[in-house]
Amino acid sequence: MTLIQPQTTQSIQYSPITVKRAERAMLCLPFQLSLFVAMRSHSVPLPAIANREGFEQQYTRRPISELAVENALMWLIQVGVLRREVDGQGITDSFRLTPLGRQLVEKWEHQAGELPPPTVLERLYNALNRWVRLPV
Repeated sequence: MTLIQPQTTQSIQYSPITVKRAERAMLCLPFQLSLFVAMRSHSVPLPAIANREGFEQQYTRRPISELAVENALMWLIQVGVLRREVDGQGITDSFRLTPLGRQLVEKWEHQAGELPPPTVLERLYNALNRWVRLPV
């Protein structure tokens, strides 16, 4: 009889620069922690986040147009926090957290239960990164 040892789950180690950029991106966008918590357990479609529905589900701080939501979600894909769901037909309009996104959500859930407000400097740096699309 062979005994199989249970695998221990190890988190992926990211560089501090990568983590900081991802944190900054999440903080500076108009999303609430509840959206990322939902994305941890299941994919969330774009229409559920946009406009009044996203605000009513407490995914956003205010109603946001679908185009603005999609642009923000695409930025989170670029910094490594989200991935787009695929099905048998191709890419869908739904999003899920990556391992990096999961680590950040767990950190904020245990610290304060909500996303901390970004500083003015974080907002400026995030805007510059988005505009220039710097890798760091």
